[in-house]
Amino acid sequence: MNTSTKVIGQWTLVALVIGNIIGSGIFVLPAAMAPFGAASLLGWAVTLCGALALAQVFAWLARSIPNHGGPYAYARGAFGDTVGFLVAWSYWICTWSANAALAVAFTGSLGALLPAVTATPLRSALCALAALWICTGINLSGVREAGRVAVVTTLLKLVPLLVFGLIGLGTLNAGSFHPFNPEGQSLPGVALSTATLALWALLGLETATVPTGVVKDPMRTVPRATIIGTLVAGIATMLACTVVIGMLPRDQLAASAAPMAAAATHAWGTAAGIGVAVVAVVSCFGTLNGWVLLVAQTTMAAAQDGMFPKWFARVDRHGTPWIGLLVSSVLTSALIAANFTRSLVALFTFVILLSTATNLLPYLVTTLAWWRLEGGRSTWVRRVIATVALLFSLWALAGAGAEPLLWGAVLLLAGFPLYLWRRYSARRALLAMGPSSASR
Repeated sequence: MNTSTKVIGQWTLVALVIGNIIGSGIFVLPAAMAPFGAASLLGWAVTLCGALALAQVFAWLARSIPNHGGPYAYARGAFGDTVGFLVAWSYWICTWSANAALAVAFTGSLGALLPAVTATPLRSALCALAALWICTGINLSGVREAGRVAVVTTLLKLVPLLVFGLIGLGTLNAGSFHPFNPEGQSLPGVALSTATLALWALLGLETATVPTGVVKDPMRTVPRATIIGTLVAGIATMLACTVVIGMLPRDQLAASAAPMAAAATHAWGTAAGIGVAVVAVVSCFGTLNGWVLLVAQTTMAAAQDGMFPKWFARVDRHGTPWIGLLVSSVLTSALIAANFTRSLVALFTFVILLSTATNLLPYLVTTLAWWRLEGGRSTWVRRVIATVALLFSLWALAGAGAEPLLWGAVLLLAGFPLYLWRRYSARRALLAMGPSSASR
């Protein structure tokens, strides 16, 4: 790729990683964690350690396989075209379905400030579609512009969240987290339940490895951005969620649709609650913008290697893979429109289920790719970290439940006709070149 298209620098890439991790989950997760009280910290510890181990594996592979496409490139390099296609297909579905969840989350956050926006399911769907296509328009104007939006929105949400968490710590006292384990479950059981919830809030740690074709000095920039972004986003998310759990009574927290805003209102008044609600809107919009960028880069990488139809790799004068971007946004729009009669919560739950089911496979295969490519010649320290990443990936896959795994299997099977068509087309092209080419 021409060096003039390499427009994403170190801090823009860090902002993309942080922005893609910190989305809607941080603002609603405390309500889901509420039944577990302070014991939820066990789940956060497990998830943060697992996520950092995965981030380190991605960083190592980014140095040894500096290909465009992240998980897809690693899977194809280690296991060949078939596994590479399956991971590319799975990750593509993950990204465009996640965009539906983020657009819906943006609408819900905006509705907390302007209730008229979500007064009917149709209005909610139209608002979600508007947010999606505004972000699509930003990305069509160029990767550089999408990166600038990512930097601004990341700062607008990260700084307030850190301030909220640090000031919130001052409002806590010894009794804020009493009882430690209110449900009385076994601590391993609590860790399993809460870590599964926390995993959704940390998806996106692989962001920096996907658009390497437009990144300046990717051999250094990508690994650094992956580790720094995951660490900062993980700490900020854990801090904010933990403080919220300690600020509100457990029953009130569990029933709240906007627990962080409710905690701010409870501690500092209505203005503070409105401020947190505004941050939530900015956060969801910024994350949607980042994932729209990611979905286009994912399809372009696979198309450049012949895994997807070639037209996915076509770029406009801004260097944007515009066909892949538009096709993905149309699919996201169709997912929103097909389910607009559901409530916002039901729609959000459905698309999270779809996105999570298709994101777990790329994480697992990436870890296995490292073991295949580098495991036999690495230091024991790296092997320990990679073992943690592998166990965490397997555990997350097993803990996802039967329904997400079923959705994942169905969606993978849906991609096989495209793969068989691609192989057939490639074979025909070789035959057209002559018998000697086909036999190679």
